[in-house]
Amino acid sequence: MNCFYHPESSAVGICKYCGRGVCANCLSVTDDVLACKNRHEDEVHELEQLTARNLFQAKRVGSNYMRNAIFYGLVSVAFIGFGWWTLQWLGLQAVLFIALGVFLLYAAGANYFEGRKYK
Repeated sequence: MNCFYHPESSAVGICKYCGRGVCANCLSVTDDVLACKNRHEDEVHELEQLTARNLFQAKRVGSNYMRNAIFYGLVSVAFIGFGWWTLQWLGLQAVLFIALGVFLLYAAGANYFEGRKYK
């Protein structure tokens, strides 16, 4: 591949912003990434900052899912335990507590597995 700006020179890298091959004279390293010198340095810097923010935000989202999974799990155990304990006295109302607890247990599992995607 040849340099986009100097077709007689061989390209030594590809600009992250435009995807064009650049030679050593046209090359600039911005945030450890290659960019076209005096053309796309600011754009590449902004892309790198955006990527870093997205990675940070993804970690925060994963921890939120895990926190929700723990909360739903604890509440589901409480509902199922209360429903089971009061089954003989409350009858159908206790079955409703148990069903609600099972649904919350499902929600805890769904949040746990969704949170694992963001690690």
